[in-house]
Amino acid sequence: MRLIVQEDYQSLSEWIAYYVASRIKKASLSLSQPFILGLPTGSSPFGMYQCLIELYKKGIVSFENVITFNMDEYVGLPENHSQSYHYFMWNNFFDHINIKAENVNILNGNAKDLDAECERFETKIKTLGGIDLFLGGIGPDGHIAFNEPGSSLTSRTRVKTLTTDTIIANSRFFNSDINQVPQTALTVGVGTIMDAKEVLIMVNGHNKARALAQGIEGPVSQMWTISALQMHPNSIIVCDELACNELKVGTYRYFKDIEKKNLDYKTLLS
Repeated sequence: MRLIVQEDYQSLSEWIAYYVASRIKKASLSLSQPFILGLPTGSSPFGMYQCLIELYKKGIVSFENVITFNMDEYVGLPENHSQSYHYFMWNNFFDHINIKAENVNILNGNAKDLDAECERFETKIKTLGGIDLFLGGIGPDGHIAFNEPGSSLTSRTRVKTLTTDTIIANSRFFNSDINQVPQTALTVGVGTIMDAKEVLIMVNGHNKARALAQGIEGPVSQMWTISALQMHPNSIIVCDELACNELKVGTYRYFKDIEKKNLDYKTLLS
């Protein structure tokens, strides 16, 4: 596991955007194979998407040969609902880059057979050879996608009932009314994420500090699904200084030391 500590949310977002662009550019050397990118929604990746849009507009990166798979989607929200993840992705990212519509894959939370929809999603990922880079954020309880505490670390894409804590946390997007927040969602599993060739998780803010500490210093546990990254051969966590508040001093200094040559995001595209 690598831990990249950035000063603040803006530099965190820029580092990840430049890293994603560098991976896409490297893969573009072989046009016969598309780059398969797993994507999150929510407040954490918003800055990264804005940075990627700027890199695209400057001609630094192209998404023409990129296929995306989103982590999750609410059950029952129309795709054009302002809080659906379909709406979020198209409004905040896809409509501003040159990705092909047929290369965008987002779970259908309104499918007649939700289990079949989850199976279809898993099968398509496997058919394409798996995810090259899966991006994600975490909740204050350390959950990845909607794999909340207690989720199996070998879980696959499935229907998931949301916890009260997650519903309360997400109510800020629904006029602070928990009754408007869907009770269930479709989500990739921890096993789905762990199958990716590379996983990058973004962690920002003091409210994620405990989760970051558990994910790095704690034991691997289904109660903190971020901890599964300890078992991945190519995992990166990019965090800001506020998220480091509960790390041991030795842990913080260790990662700052070994990654000091990799902190400048502009060198990632050189």
